[in-house]
Amino acid sequence: MCNDTGPYAVNLLKRRMKRPVFPLSLAATAALILLSFSGCLKNNITRTYTVMEPVLKSKSVVLEQVKADDPEPLVTAGKIYIRGNYLFVNELNKGVHIINNADPAHPRSVSFIPIPGNVDIAVSGDYLYADMFADMLTINIEDPVNAYLSSVTANVFPERIYAGSSFLPDTSMVVVDWIRKEITVQVDDQRPDICAGCVFDLAANSGPAKAPIPGIGGSMARFAVVNRSLYTVNNSSLGVYDITDAARPEIKNNISLGWGIETIYPFENRLFVGSNTGVFIFNIDDPANPKTEGTFSHATACDPVVADHDYAFVTLRSGTACSRASNQLDILDISDVLQPKLLKTYDFSNPHGLGKDGNLLFICDGNQGLKIYDATDVLDLKLIKHIKDMPAFDVIPWNNNLILTSATGLYQFDYSNRNNIRLQSVIKTGAK
Repeated sequence: MCNDTGPYAVNLLKRRMKRPVFPLSLAATAALILLSFSGCLKNNITRTYTVMEPVLKSKSVVLEQVKADDPEPLVTAGKIYIRGNYLFVNELNKGVHIINNADPAHPRSVSFIPIPGNVDIAVSGDYLYADMFADMLTINIEDPVNAYLSSVTANVFPERIYAGSSFLPDTSMVVVDWIRKEITVQVDDQRPDICAGCVFDLAANSGPAKAPIPGIGGSMARFAVVNRSLYTVNNSSLGVYDITDAARPEIKNNISLGWGIETIYPFENRLFVGSNTGVFIFNIDDPANPKTEGTFSHATACDPVVADHDYAFVTLRSGTACSRASNQLDILDISDVLQPKLLKTYDFSNPHGLGKDGNLLFICDGNQGLKIYDATDVLDLKLIKHIKDMPAFDVIPWNNNLILTSATGLYQFDYSNRNNIRLQSVIKTGAK
């Protein structure tokens, strides 16, 4: 009936007008016609969405493939860890690149480990720890060209569980990729913006795509290795693992911290945990039982943190899922670690990761690039160099070599001479 609504409604009107026994007013007849249209339209409202459809693979097959394979191009640089002459670079949600960095001026990719859903990594000795969605994988990297899977620790990052949910009910499957596609679905005329079960391609539905924001195993890390302990943070807790047997991490503690936990940074016998609302400082003299020493609260914001003996450096930024906070660097006095206090705030454009080596402070100011300061006097930071030709997200300063990730590549700078900080090499990123 609804496929022929127009003629049907006209004929209905004619028939009604010819029946004197059951007369209808013109208003009633019009209402009847509108109801006929309404009933049909309600069931035929459609909308087209751009969505992401998951590509699934058996989890057992995926785990068999977690081993060193041929090198692949760097597409989206994520977090980084250093082990001797090697760099381990996360390819966001895809796996880990292993790069021989014996000569930072000529880094050379030697292998790639495919790990779906991987965003965090850490290294201890001959083992790489990497997340695969909710699970943590332990991978033997004694020979980086022949790395292989040693063990799996389940549910370390529960907020990243897909399997067993309404989205992915089959726990034996893993999302290994996403395909962008357009679908047309019938929607409720009262709630036309609802697409039940859809996983949206936000860039296609909401505007131009933004460069992904990667992190490094420095200020944006969710893993930290200290001696024979591995510390992890998920959205709400601090996990403690004994890695005396590095091939098989053993859970020792799980400390609830509240919601909004983001990063972890180790310095000597302390852990600095960044959250949406502040910084937690833990003493780890007893490695399995971190004890809260001090906290510092700030406006809700995403906040990487690094520290030294006397100060903690915290960047806050707007334009994130965390908040609409100011864009700034907060410097905290932690000489009395039980009572951290704010010393000074510096304004920035959109600060992300940061690093410190001696008196040099490196601030990644988003699209404004990398800013390098003399922090001899934290109350009077002096800008030494501003590198503007790439967006900067996070850094590791190590042994006079600065490793920086950006949407445009993996950069290395020699800062042995602060008056002549120079680019050593770059591995450009880009679509395959």
